[in-house]
Amino acid sequence: MIRVMLVDDHALVRMGFRMLLADAKVEVVAECDSGEQACSDYPRVQPDVVVMDLSMPGMGGLEAVRRLLAQDPKARILALSAHEDTAHPRRVLRAGALGYLAKRSAPDALIVAVTAVAGNHAYVDASTAQAMALAQVHGETSPADALSEREFAIFLQLARGASVAHIAQNLNLSPSTVGTHLYNIKQKLQATNQSELTLVALNWGLLQT
Repeated sequence: MIRVMLVDDHALVRMGFRMLLADAKVEVVAECDSGEQACSDYPRVQPDVVVMDLSMPGMGGLEAVRRLLAQDPKARILALSAHEDTAHPRRVLRAGALGYLAKRSAPDALIVAVTAVAGNHAYVDASTAQAMALAQVHGETSPADALSEREFAIFLQLARGASVAHIAQNLNLSPSTVGTHLYNIKQKLQATNQSELTLVALNWGLLQT
């Protein structure tokens, strides 16, 4: 039986996933409502698959994926997201997640994705894979593609309205380091303030509305 850790800040979503997986004989051995809790509980639980939502308060799912893989390079992670963009799947797969599933996918896709990742096979849902392929063919790039991995993580938190102090706490960085990244992000995205960063994120589908 596949042992899964569910990481999502919405209890109802976790309950729905748990019921769906139970029908497929997949055991949910742990539930977490934040990336911080997932990183704390993972060494004790040692699940076969971590199902990780990307949009959560605190450090968020993308940072949690990086930290889990730093703890255990063999961790098998399936990222979940309601985002419609191609930047999130590219970033999280580059960070080391084995699979990516859009939340708009059919319920059965979760079972297929978990099974594939548990078997150490890469998985990307068909609609996301097509969007990524078309973006590559047409040479489409998001302004955020110019950002480093750390800058992208900070950019998303800034776009959601988080303060420098809050981001520093979430990502375990010094406020001065976050401030330096903020300056570089604004330069790269040609933004003068935090509101303009939010607008960039919204225009490119990087924030859920």
